[in-house]
Order: sequence, then C-alpha cells, then structure tokens
Amino acid sequence: MTTVPDQYPDGYPIGTPGVPWTTTERERWRARVDAPKRSYADDVLAKLDALKTSSHGDRFEVVKYGALPYDASDPDRYALFACVSREWSKDKPSVLVTGGVHGYETSGVQGAIAFLETAAGNYLDVFNVLVAPCVSPWGYERIQRWNAFAVDPNRSFDRAVAYDPPSPESAALLALVDSMELGAQNEWMAHFDLHETTDSDEAEFRPAKAARDGETNAPDVVPNGFYCVGDAENSRFDFQAAVIRSVAKVTHIAPPDASGNIIGEPITQEGVIEYPLKALGLCASITGAKYTTTTEVYPDSPTASDEECNSAQVAAVTGGLDYIIAKEGLMGAMGR
Repeated sequence: MTTVPDQYPDGYPIGTPGVPWTTTERERWRARVDAPKRSYADDVLAKLDALKTSSHGDRFEVVKYGALPYDASDPDRYALFACVSREWSKDKPSVLVTGGVHGYETSGVQGAIAFLETAAGNYLDVFNVLVAPCVSPWGYERIQRWNAFAVDPNRSFDRAVAYDPPSPESAALLALVDSMELGAQNEWMAHFDLHETTDSDEAEFRPAKAARDGETNAPDVVPNGFYCVGDAENSRFDFQAAVIRSVAKVTHIAPPDASGNIIGEPITQEGVIEYPLKALGLCASITGAKYTTTTEVYPDSPTASDEECNSAQVAAVTGGLDYIIAKEGLMGAMGR
C-alpha cells in the first residue's frame, strides 16, 4: 500500500467546505483544468488510423459513434470511435472492451489499443469483438477523471436516469452498445472495463470529489499493484482468478491492507474486490454480460513501465477470454 501526502492541507481550492458545488464552482473547476496536456488525435486517433492498414485491418472496422459537445469551434474534436469485428455474426457470443472511461487512466486507453494491435485478432473466430478504447477523450487530454461538467462518467451508466449535469460520454457508449445486433441468446458474453488506480486518486481526485459533494475527505492508501473489481450481484470467482493469474505473469498483484481490504472493500480472493456494478452506475454493468471485470492497473509503482501497464491490461483480457473459451466449451471454434 502507498500513502500519498495530502496536497490540500488547507482544503480544496474551489468551493466552501461542507457546501456542494453549484454551476459556478463547476465552471471554476473547468477553468482550472481546461488546458490540454496531451493529444487525443496523436495518441489515440492516429493509432486507430494505423490499425486500418495493419495486419488486423481487414478484420476490424473503425466506426464513429458520437462526439462530445465540448468544442463549439470544432464539433468533431472529441469524436468517439470504436473498433468492431467485421465478421459480426449472430452465431457468435459478443465481447466488449472499454478503455478511458476515466480519461486520465492512460493504460486503460493504450491497453485497449494494444489489445487490438496484438491479440484481438486471435479471438475473432470465436467472438464478436467491440472495443471502445477512449470513452472520455476530453478527460484523456487533460488527465482528468471527470468530464467537462465535473461529472464522473463511471457513475453515470444508468439508462433510467436523466443526469444534470450530464455525461455525454456515458450516453454515447450506452447508445453504441444498445445498437449492436446480438446472437447467442441475445446476450453479451463478457465485458472488460480497463482502468487504473493512481496516486493522483488520493492526491487530487478524492479531495476534489469531497469538495464537489460538500463532504469531508477521508484519506486512504493507494493499492500497490494490480487488482480487479467483480460484480457483487454476479460473482464469477474462477473467472476473476483467471484474470489475476494471467496478469500476475506481467505485473505484481496488489496485497490487501491490514484490514484485509483494497480501497476500503474486503477482498474476495487475491487481488479481487466486488461492487454492485449496476446500482453504482458503473460502466462494467452496461451489457449485463455473463462475465464482467473492471481492471485496475497501478502505474505509479517504481517498477512499472508504461509498456508493463499496457501489457497487464492485455493480459487481463486474454486471460479472461481464454478462461471463457475453456469454460463455455468454445475450444473447437478456436481450432484448438
């Protein structure tokens, strides 16, 4: 576990302690963070363009599924793209991979792209595959957890709720998922939602959230290593274990704290905690898939390179898919 110093000992610099933010404070927050620190076009879109001419290009189609309304001068600056397997069939089970729901979590984005570049093609004879590698490009450019309205997209995946302020990132992804034609009992087989837990969670984003919501921030520790979050209402013990085994070949798994918890939740097995995904409006709930996991890579370890973090995300997906193939009797479709 890593203890991160409080960078706001005198309180978060926006808002009044104990008073939830109004539109005024949200606008002040946006002004504070609104300078881009990296390029969505260079880091993401250029790689998706390159994918079209790669060895996988004939098996995936890059499709636009929306655009975020954050740049009036250029409505397509934050256009949203996904990769869809060209041979989409109602006879195959379907798999969703999402990255960058929290834009600042770099390996969620780059790990999803690395999966497309290196491994996804190996599974297309078995599965329909849909990959949305950067759900929150505005947040990606600013290295922010929230969207431009100071809303957390990963608490906004609820089809029954009208959000104010809104999460256009979540709405666009929900519409994309709902538009897909499914077979195999009209269900998704799996959803891998790729995330990170960083030191900045404790240093910046938890203090900001407490200030936004008019609450008191309770300092915690940051898990030192990879872990994943399963669905408390759909526990898949062996599936989560397979993900952990695969990732452990690439990077270290987070140990629990002295209370047996990771981020305040009791572990159900090594490197695994559970949340009620749907009740919290989390991205991993949107398909109702048989197998779901939210990955959490730790990029701030002194031993973790960018390549290692991206490879850990790929290992999580491939380890989970290999387990599903064996468990669901799909070996024949793989030619194994």
